[in-house]
Amino acid sequence: MSPEKQMPATPRVAFLASPSEDAQAALAELVQRHGEHPPEEADVLVALGGDGFMLQTLHRHAGLGKPVYGMKLGTVGFLMNHLRLDDLVARIHAAEPAVLHPLEMVAETESGATVGSLAYNEVSLLRQTRQAAHLSIALNGQVRLEELICDGVLVATPAGSTAYNFSAHGPILPLGTQVVALTPIAAFRPRRWRGAVLRADTEVCFRVLDPYKRPVSATADSHEVRDIVQVTIRESHDRSVTLLFDPEHNLDDRMLTEQFASG
Repeated sequence: MSPEKQMPATPRVAFLASPSEDAQAALAELVQRHGEHPPEEADVLVALGGDGFMLQTLHRHAGLGKPVYGMKLGTVGFLMNHLRLDDLVARIHAAEPAVLHPLEMVAETESGATVGSLAYNEVSLLRQTRQAAHLSIALNGQVRLEELICDGVLVATPAGSTAYNFSAHGPILPLGTQVVALTPIAAFRPRRWRGAVLRADTEVCFRVLDPYKRPVSATADSHEVRDIVQVTIRESHDRSVTLLFDPEHNLDDRMLTEQFASG
């Protein structure tokens, strides 16, 4: 959504806040200034918190198709704007949109259950015990790696590539490149395998080679599924969410800053 073209002059705002004291105080002040609307009736959602709360907001309300403007009140704020209580409407009108497409995860468990979930940052597979996971990796139905011995592996979106993926030494992916990162976590064998950059429409399938002796969990953002035997991941074609960012510190700039950070 283009906020300049489609946002009303006085947008109806739904304010959503994390439970922290600071976020609740900011919520009360903003509601007093701008009023309050339920998310279903709002033109824009304003999320007050950190990146974790932003992800919660996306999972709960992205289906409404409303743009989301975040303000940082948590410890991490890569997906957020700076907190300023003044000039909110002007900032929303001037904001630059970033359209994100989540990953769709379908996990099959030892019990025979099939669990689906969305991930705006990443889908990660992790060993559940002290023993390393043994996984095979297939891309679009073709096995590309017969056995990966590791602590885990993940598939990250461009927006999520600066999070867990980056900590696991995966690449940062610019927005709009239509690719995802496939990154191993503490790979033991093959020792030199560093992962891959894949087209976003690639279907990635992980199979757990020894699920009873070496159990593995799968997590889509914060939704964990334990004791999996297989996980299939693909970019969603029919789901998207629009985040709004102040032009002086948009998401592209933040991703570049991460790549050239010296600290």
